[in-house]
Amino acid sequence: MVDIATRVWNHKWKIDPIIRSLIDDDFYKLLMCQSVFRNKPDTQVTFSLINRTKSIRLAELVDEGELREQLDHVRTLSLSRGETTWLRGNTFYGKRQMFRPDFMEWFENLRLPSYHLEKRDGQFELTFEGKWPEVMLWEIPALAILMELRSRAVLKDLGKFELQVLYAQAMTRTWEKIEKLRDIPDLKLADFGTRRRHSFLWQDWCVQAMTEGLGKAFIGTSNCLIAKNRDLEAIGTNAHELPIVYSALAKDDAELAKAPYDVLADWHEEHDGNLRIILPDTYGTEQFLSNAPDWLAGWTGIRIDSGDPIAGAETAIQWWKDRGEDPSEKLIIFSDGLDVDKIIELHSRFADRVRVSFGWGTMLTNDFRGLVPGDGLVPFSLVCKAVSANGNPTVKLSDNPRKAMGPADQIERYKQVFGVGRQEEMEVVV
Repeated sequence: MVDIATRVWNHKWKIDPIIRSLIDDDFYKLLMCQSVFRNKPDTQVTFSLINRTKSIRLAELVDEGELREQLDHVRTLSLSRGETTWLRGNTFYGKRQMFRPDFMEWFENLRLPSYHLEKRDGQFELTFEGKWPEVMLWEIPALAILMELRSRAVLKDLGKFELQVLYAQAMTRTWEKIEKLRDIPDLKLADFGTRRRHSFLWQDWCVQAMTEGLGKAFIGTSNCLIAKNRDLEAIGTNAHELPIVYSALAKDDAELAKAPYDVLADWHEEHDGNLRIILPDTYGTEQFLSNAPDWLAGWTGIRIDSGDPIAGAETAIQWWKDRGEDPSEKLIIFSDGLDVDKIIELHSRFADRVRVSFGWGTMLTNDFRGLVPGDGLVPFSLVCKAVSANGNPTVKLSDNPRKAMGPADQIERYKQVFGVGRQEEMEVVV
């Protein structure tokens, strides 16, 4: 096992790459990338970094030169022979050759495109423009780089023994969480912590701890590189990015209303089983489900990723009942801002009514709250989103209006098209 404290203390070389592999990425990004490659390969998309936690002024904490070095290094990466063999030959979700030969040939020759970086009002303006399949693969590396550079900046003046104590405290905290989760019967939990992790080495340690501590209750990790290296299941389905971009491409309000379902129709053609998971909250869960075509009720389950998770799950259960489906055979995946107490609460409430699973993110791989002076490692909400498609602005409404994004006039238009009424604001922690 790597001595993380010593590695952090020993940053004496010119560059210590944060991203060392193109598959140091979330599995759902690769699945979505293949879908985009097949269905919308020439769509021009712009991704932009968005720091929702304005109090953390990243550009005053992270050195711009270091950030450029890390981003430039990612642009030199390509798939290794072992990585391409794993992607081409491994079984994912019970299916061999998940990734098509034409997609793999494209991916094997890919180098990530250029970026644009500026400083403004204490924040970095980082954007990526180009063909959708190429620029979408910048999202997770960009977030992971900035999160780890922030960690390095906060820890750079700590001595070797201070770092040893810090990581011992963090390890103890994580293990105590794992011990609390051991008592939950029939728990199913995966690591979803790549995008806002403290560091790659720390995420890898957390995954190893979960593997040993939870046994079969730990079902895998979203991180492809860690899944490959640790012989674990790669976990993930799809994300808001697909309906956000499809909707921006709509020519009128009628097409806009259909766009979130067109996304899932394309997905339906490619995937079955546990990959048929609905993410309904892009433009409001209740509105999405009330207007959904009947065939979607036959999908395997739903992922709850914003708003009140209890309300979202109850809405899904009632929707299945109304459509003649048996909720006890359906899967609900909770993935928004989870920590141990919330996992225990949700499992207790729903495990005897539906199949329940959890995607545990930031509070698994980046919980260093209170462990450094000034609480400089407190988790914060950093995202990298598609902000335009073929020149049209994108919009996300979410079940939590604090997560909404897009121009004000377009947000109002989308609310009218999708029939979104009053929404309850909730604090966005991560």
